[in-house]
Amino acid sequence: AALAAADPRVLALAAQVTESREQEIPLLLLKLKGILNSASLRCEESKKIKQDIYNYLAQHCMLVLRQDHSQLHGGWATAAQIGEILSHCCVGLEVKEDPEEFYKKFLPSAVDNLLFLGRRLQSQFVQAIKDEERQDFLCWFQTVTDAICWLFRGHIQLAACVLQNDHFLQLLIADDVEIGIIMMSVLHNILMVNSSVLLQVDEETLHSVLDELVYKLSSTTNPVIGNTATKLLLLVAKFYKQLVNGITYCFSLLGLKGLLSKEWTGKGFDSDLSQLLDLLYLGQSNRKGEMQRQHQAACIIQATWKGFQTRKRLKKLLQAVITLQRRFRAKREKELQHVEKQKEDEALKLEIQLQKQRAMRLFHERQLALLEIIHASQVDKYLEETEDKSALTIQRFWRGYRVRRHFHQQRQSLREYKAAVVIQRAACKFLEKRRRRRLLSSWKNPKGLTDEQRVALQQKVDDYIKLHPASQMSEEMSKELHTQAQEKLAQFLLRSRLDQRAARRREMLLAQVNTDVELLMNAPRLAETTEKDLDVFRSRSLPVAAKARQSHNAMLKYACWPWWKKLGDEFMEDDIIPDDDALNAEMGTLFIGGRK
Repeated sequence: AALAAADPRVLALAAQVTESREQEIPLLLLKLKGILNSASLRCEESKKIKQDIYNYLAQHCMLVLRQDHSQLHGGWATAAQIGEILSHCCVGLEVKEDPEEFYKKFLPSAVDNLLFLGRRLQSQFVQAIKDEERQDFLCWFQTVTDAICWLFRGHIQLAACVLQNDHFLQLLIADDVEIGIIMMSVLHNILMVNSSVLLQVDEETLHSVLDELVYKLSSTTNPVIGNTATKLLLLVAKFYKQLVNGITYCFSLLGLKGLLSKEWTGKGFDSDLSQLLDLLYLGQSNRKGEMQRQHQAACIIQATWKGFQTRKRLKKLLQAVITLQRRFRAKREKELQHVEKQKEDEALKLEIQLQKQRAMRLFHERQLALLEIIHASQVDKYLEETEDKSALTIQRFWRGYRVRRHFHQQRQSLREYKAAVVIQRAACKFLEKRRRRRLLSSWKNPKGLTDEQRVALQQKVDDYIKLHPASQMSEEMSKELHTQAQEKLAQFLLRSRLDQRAARRREMLLAQVNTDVELLMNAPRLAETTEKDLDVFRSRSLPVAAKARQSHNAMLKYACWPWWKKLGDEFMEDDIIPDDDALNAEMGTLFIGGRK
């Protein structure tokens, strides 16, 4: 029913757009201009055609605005005309189905696409070299901005959307004179259409717009820009009284009052300029009066606060004096101790230096005395012996240093050796478990007996009982046999308990030895050893606690493993059991470095 009620021209055009290539769509959409102009005199027919265009072709227009028209048929002129068609279609349109999507999504998106097209036209205008091309791009840019103005005149709520758009701000701060004049005219139209729009935008956007207007007044000499910027500032001050102080503050910071009166006087807009200067002087006087009142109020507050603090300080003066004296004496005592410690350190260093000098002097005197005593022929031999002793001393220190360094380098090898021991222990456990499973799996249930075999077996049992009758045992012999069995059972239990205790003790000693080995491997050098490190080796509880902590951390790490890492022996296939020879061969080739 909706298709039957739609305009046939719109439907035919929609079908052509759907079947055409992407490069041909912009030229086809230009036919909408003729359709809209044919119904411009009749209001109802115009609304119906706009509704049909919105339903079938509006999204195509939105997509075309985003395209790069440098290589398309019709170029940027087609894009500007499509933007104009889209804006005329959206104004006067009454959407009955889902109006929220139209007002909150479609219209802001249309504004953004038009401003995006304006950014591209401005870029092409800047890159153009010939004057004719620049005029064409400027004309098309004017068409797009007129479409934007037409759009927010029909929908007042779009004024804030245009003002907050990043593309609008970028176009407003452009350095081109022609683009700046057009964008300031758009801003003027926004303020005239919706006078409260500046109260609806955020503070950052508002300051950006005001800063740009002030900058254009201070940096350009074009009278058209100066006249437009002056009118915009007067319009802002007229509609928003609370922004006058902000504008005055900006001008006072930049020192532009004198610049305005000197540079822009006699440019053709003296009346607007005089109003702006009066506004600035009035705002400055009001601001000075406000600042004086604030300064006086701040002085009163400060005087009251200082009086309160002084009275409070006088109340605590005694305690403050006592605290000050205590801290001063403590600081003086600390300084005296520091000076004394420095003197002691210097005296100790001097004493050590004197001892070294005295020892060196005695050594040289002794050497000279020995050289005087020794015969001249024995001097060379004595010097050789002295050199040999010195060489041995140097070699001893060097070997000790090399062994210590080699030991630290072998830590990684020791860790690898320990890891090999752990792997071998696990392999031994695995092979032992496989052997036990094989022994258990070798047991098979006997086959069932037939009736004849059962009768024959029973006959053999009866014959054996007849040939070997059971001996009769008295009650006393039974009690004595029971007593002997109980004594042997008690001995066995006692012996097994002692064996278990000895096994636990062996395990504890092995754990203690392993812990001591780990502590020795991870211990610092002797030069870096502290009393805390010595307590670790002197105390028996600390290694046990360290071992318990390591076991606990290992269990936590095992609990955090994923499921596939926890697959153990319970998932091994039972039917794959090696022979005894293979097991013995594997056990013989393993190096057992730890306990099983």
